[in-house]
Amino acid sequence: MKVLLLNGSPRKEGCTYTALCEVAAALKANGVDSEIFQAGNPDTENVKAAAEKMKEADGLVVGSPVYWASPSGQIIEFMDKFCSMAGGDMRLKPAAAVASARRAGTTATLDVLNKYFTFYQMPVVSSNYWNMVHGNTPEEVKQDAEGLQIMRTLGNNMAWLLKSIEAGKKAGIQAPDQEEKIKTNFIR
Repeated sequence: MKVLLLNGSPRKEGCTYTALCEVAAALKANGVDSEIFQAGNPDTENVKAAAEKMKEADGLVVGSPVYWASPSGQIIEFMDKFCSMAGGDMRLKPAAAVASARRAGTTATLDVLNKYFTFYQMPVVSSNYWNMVHGNTPEEVKQDAEGLQIMRTLGNNMAWLLKSIEAGKKAGIQAPDQEEKIKTNFIR
């Protein structure tokens, strides 16, 4: 099993990366592989590379810093393109969003990111609080004991859900049938 973790920060090893590393460590402790992919660059080739990795991934975690009480513009642009390319490979795979902030805007950021998952019928993985860390630098994030616990719990819950899905498949439980998408236009 493997989880793809997208770092939506333009800072490759900043606060968001620090949070994702804590999730990755918990996944590893549960026998689940992971890869942190630098998604802060929304150019088409970078998005295609991530979409290829999603084909093999069993789960997805998308992390973003909070900018103006919202996810970074880079990760929004990245996710818009990523979902267009990888949407079929996202269906029914567990997913989670992670927000990193100096102070506020985290729940609004999580709300935006979670919408990508629900569109593709991805079970959204939670923790023991909203999936957020606080700090202005990676060193400050490492001092956020509660935030780090939230990240570990998220990793543990993701691993548990992945193993539960795998056990269900082995027991013969099939994924639900997919109806053809109905699109209603409200303009007459």
